[in-house]
Amino acid sequence: MSSPIFVAIDTPDMERARAIAAAVKRHAGGLKLGLEFFCHNGRQGVLELADLGLPIFLDLKLHDIPNTVAKAVQALAPITPAVLTVHAAGGRAMLEDAKAAAPAGTKVVAVTVLTSLDGDDLNSIGINGNSHSQVERLAGLAREAGLDGIVCSGNEVKAARKQWKDGFFVVPGIRPADSAVGDQKRVMTPRGAIDAGASILVIGRPVTAAEHPDEALRAIAATL
Repeated sequence: MSSPIFVAIDTPDMERARAIAAAVKRHAGGLKLGLEFFCHNGRQGVLELADLGLPIFLDLKLHDIPNTVAKAVQALAPITPAVLTVHAAGGRAMLEDAKAAAPAGTKVVAVTVLTSLDGDDLNSIGINGNSHSQVERLAGLAREAGLDGIVCSGNEVKAARKQWKDGFFVVPGIRPADSAVGDQKRVMTPRGAIDAGASILVIGRPVTAAEHPDEALRAIAATL
């Protein structure tokens, strides 16, 4: 079984991205490429890293009217990401159109509540209740829309999997016990997230900021 860890490469620097990807290639389950990387390097940059042979998780968190999101997904061709993110808050029609536009082999997953947000943040944007209730609500919407799964923190994944037994659960905000939390608010250890029901873990700075990324990744993998 391949590793459940996708290493988040959040840098616009193509040389650095390539170096990190090469360093973690033997022990990573895939690479997560987000907005910072994509805005600077575009489709060609994604394809270049995909040539290393690891699955690509393209974390663009698309969120717009249904037609625009569907056309944006189609415009990614010839990229065939293993995983692609859209925002659940875009609504059912947007989610359905995103899934319909995606390549057959791509898991489309809906971002529920960003791991940088807590209850006070949700209240400030007009969402009553806590992160658990919002994640469960949006997970139900994603399931009804025919998506493959959701993105949520480790704190909510157990309840979400209970509701959606065959769902695909992406868990970011992963921090080893001795690691700095940074700008994340809802975090969990790698082992804790896997035990709670995560399908894959997204780990960035604890690996990419390490002096030896491959050693850092192997140490985290050993806890699983």
